[in-house]
Amino acid sequence: MAEKDPKKSYLVTEKLVKRFDEALAVDEVNLSIKQGEIFALLGSSGCGKSTLLRMLAGFEKPTSGRILLAGQDVASLAPYERPFNMMFQSYALFPHLDIWENIAFGLKREGLPKADIKQRVGEMLDLVQLGPYAKRKPHQLSGGQQQRVALARSLAKKPKVLLLDEPLGALDKKLREQTQFELVNIIEKVGVTCVMVTHDQEEAMTMAGRIAVMSKGRVLQVGSPEEVYEHPANRFVADFIGNVNMFDGKLSVDEPDRCAVQTKIGEIHVGHGVSGALNMPVSIAVRPEKIEISTTRPADIDHNIFTGRVKEIAYFGSYNTFIVQASDGNRVKITEANTSRHDLSHITWEDEVFFWWGDRAGVVLRD
Repeated sequence: MAEKDPKKSYLVTEKLVKRFDEALAVDEVNLSIKQGEIFALLGSSGCGKSTLLRMLAGFEKPTSGRILLAGQDVASLAPYERPFNMMFQSYALFPHLDIWENIAFGLKREGLPKADIKQRVGEMLDLVQLGPYAKRKPHQLSGGQQQRVALARSLAKKPKVLLLDEPLGALDKKLREQTQFELVNIIEKVGVTCVMVTHDQEEAMTMAGRIAVMSKGRVLQVGSPEEVYEHPANRFVADFIGNVNMFDGKLSVDEPDRCAVQTKIGEIHVGHGVSGALNMPVSIAVRPEKIEISTTRPADIDHNIFTGRVKEIAYFGSYNTFIVQASDGNRVKITEANTSRHDLSHITWEDEVFFWWGDRAGVVLRD
């Protein structure tokens, strides 16, 4: 395997467009994916992510634009001519073949010598830790095991790019969470460049090194999970990734290192500038876990502190969620970690509370 250059673009799309009659499914998407990277296309149903993946695989022909792999345009190549392999959500295993034969299927079609096939299938079974199950049929395996068989079959032909379409969508929540780490470990061990499609934000943030958030055929932001979560580019990304509270208002102060926004609940201070015009409409996004809550006012807080009444409480084991109706009627979501098994929150329904956050907790969004 060639040595990977972590800074070099390996798989690139240039102004990629796909139209179905008058409907624009993918709208001038430009992506640059590094060799060996796990890259996620994240968005809701109908955003264009699966169409984009199918164009990479060769199952859909672009209306316009280019797909470059190591500098070579592969957009006009048939799927079998591309060094890509795609794993579908349904896994598409052959029910009448055992696991060994399922993994060997593509290698046999390529006409590889029997000894090479035997060696390669053995390597794949070891990689996904399913050697003892080689003679079982797919229906005799669990969902997570079937998923690993499908992955082994996809990797058997040594593709340069692995495409995953909702790879864990068929699994229940607990098994999906467990399998995420297994899948990442296998992909990183092989070193293959991977592009995955998912609508599950937790899945994308757990598995991918970088995420492209899509809506209406366009890529709205590309970044690491931390960048997309902590510094969303716009209101849609902030709202789609995780939970968020939005406070609409007008810019009242704008300095290079700080700004303030006048909102209905009061003036909110933010620890970064926006280089905007005073009185321009903006929104401030604040994550629920960054907000503090108490029935007593803290002595050392002099701004970004507001009052409200607790309307809802939900217990989620590791944390509590409070819905607080602020003085302007806005409902603010606040989460509080449960750090002790015995110390339940003393806050209850209809309590008058104070809630506040630091200057660095909010992000100003223009759209």
